[in-house]
Amino acid sequence: MTIRQDGAYIEAGENDNVIVQKISSRPTALGIFGYSYLEQNKDKVDAAKVDGVEPTHDSIFSGKYPLARPLFLYVKKSHIGLIPGMVEYIAELTSEKAFGEEGYLVDKGLIPLPAEERKRITTEAKLLKSITIQ
Repeated sequence: MTIRQDGAYIEAGENDNVIVQKISSRPTALGIFGYSYLEQNKDKVDAAKVDGVEPTHDSIFSGKYPLARPLFLYVKKSHIGLIPGMVEYIAELTSEKAFGEEGYLVDKGLIPLPAEERKRITTEAKLLKSITIQ
């Protein structure tokens, strides 16, 4: 597959601010970026409904907005014990102060998982068990 070269597709990289600038200057443009940037730029861009569902905190939290996805953290088990701080890093990112409802990752745009799911992930992370988001 190749990307269109007729100007219909414009590469903006991973800089969400650039994406907001590009789509806000083109009324028919479509861009894909994180929910936090949508929230911060509601005065410049409109959200796209998918199957009639708007991207809102509640629709993302409930899993109803079909384009939302969880944040994945991959850790190579063979690095545990070799790389100093790896276990502490995993514990930090799976702590309530990080990914809980009032956690600092919420300030960065993360919409936390339900409490029971967070509890399961935290427990499995402490056991260094392979975790699957369902």
